[in-house]
Amino acid sequence: MKKLVYISFIIILCSPFVFSCVEALEEKVFSQITPENLITTEDGIVSLLGSSYGFTQNADRQRINLGEYPTDIAYQTGGFENGIAINFLTFSWDPSIGLFNMYYNIPYQAIRDANVILENIDNATISQQRIDLFKSEARFLRAFNYYRLFNWFGPTPLRLSSADDLVLPRATEEEFLAFIEQELLETIPFLPDPGSEEAYGRATKGMALGTLTKFYLNTKQWQKCAEAALELMNLTYYELFPVYEDMLKVENDGNREMIMVNAAIPQMFANNYMPAAFPIGFRSWPEKGLEMQSNWNNPQTQYRLRDSFYDSFEEMDLRKEPILTAYINNAGNRINLRDQPDNARSFRYWPDPNAQGENHGNDAPEIRLADILLSRAEALNEVNGVNQESLDLINQVRTRAGLEDLQMSDFSGQDELRAHILKERAWEFYSEGLRREDLIRHGKFIDLAIDRGVTNARPFHTRYPIPLGAIDSNPALEQNDGY
Repeated sequence: MKKLVYISFIIILCSPFVFSCVEALEEKVFSQITPENLITTEDGIVSLLGSSYGFTQNADRQRINLGEYPTDIAYQTGGFENGIAINFLTFSWDPSIGLFNMYYNIPYQAIRDANVILENIDNATISQQRIDLFKSEARFLRAFNYYRLFNWFGPTPLRLSSADDLVLPRATEEEFLAFIEQELLETIPFLPDPGSEEAYGRATKGMALGTLTKFYLNTKQWQKCAEAALELMNLTYYELFPVYEDMLKVENDGNREMIMVNAAIPQMFANNYMPAAFPIGFRSWPEKGLEMQSNWNNPQTQYRLRDSFYDSFEEMDLRKEPILTAYINNAGNRINLRDQPDNARSFRYWPDPNAQGENHGNDAPEIRLADILLSRAEALNEVNGVNQESLDLINQVRTRAGLEDLQMSDFSGQDELRAHILKERAWEFYSEGLRREDLIRHGKFIDLAIDRGVTNARPFHTRYPIPLGAIDSNPALEQNDGY
């Protein structure tokens, strides 16, 4: 299932040697892939494409935390990670924080590989059908990584060729957004239908439409968002996973709710969320039959949920089921986590029985069907005000959560439904890293931080700073306002 991820990992490890050691080594290479034919044969193209996929996967490992630490959902204490997390909890981040280098540089590595493919693939000795497929995948990966950069930093330099000048200014916002939209629209006809892709994790029409839907949503292009979401839904491939608390368990990786995932393999690209969700001294969650295993680590780093978020759920909401509020510790005592503030724990990424220490194998969703349903519901409310279709879409998600349907009479107008959709998204997507972008889109990101007592929060914090390394290496690159 995850063969492509293994290939990507190997390519990432080996790519510096492929390109830097040609002159130093004169040994005969017994391989179909050599520096001379890397991008003229199908094997070579697939290998370089795998590298772009690998960088795309590796660029987003901390999204769960970076997308929630500065919000009304998540909290963190203890361990070495607190030195980084405290900057995001208190809105005191600056361009020197090393994590920003990863979020800025790795997408550009994926973009570089995609550019090399696009510049050379027309000379490859393969069929036009294969050329069209590989081109569309490369263009999708390039657009997706630019969309990701935009979400964190705003518009950045548009590097569309490996021959581009190293000193390149930022694109205008209009240029940047137009490029992403065009790339996604033009890839869709050539990408395979979901379920027919050649390897797990490779691009599909669903992935491109899902990215396009989220792109339109977060840039407030409401009508286009509603239309892209409907086109994706009309693929009739995706379906809501029936049991919310089981959705992200490792045995359910690849289920049909997942449109795009950040695939995890314990010994390579691991999901490291779960160990830090364990309370210190955790032995068991008897109500769920969960017992601590010797192959699971329990570090000092502690991922916690804010009380205000936990208390916001409707009483019968099944989406609370993966949240731990009490446990048995190693001494056999029952500990109520809520005796301390902001201390409930998300077990969304249920422990992987075969995990290796802190490295679990649960895929993390990038885009799933519930997000598309709620995105279309939000967009239709912005276009038409309160309407039955928006409620029907929300109610699909609420039905799985064991809740009653919303009715037209529950809302006096567009503003009330908009506010409810924001709450619904918090309940549905906690521990998935979407909250920051949702609050920014709704104009609540700074206000809610100030309400929590974060006196540092300022309007410019809706974008992260361009890292110092990027500024130093590119004199034409202007820093975001406020930094």
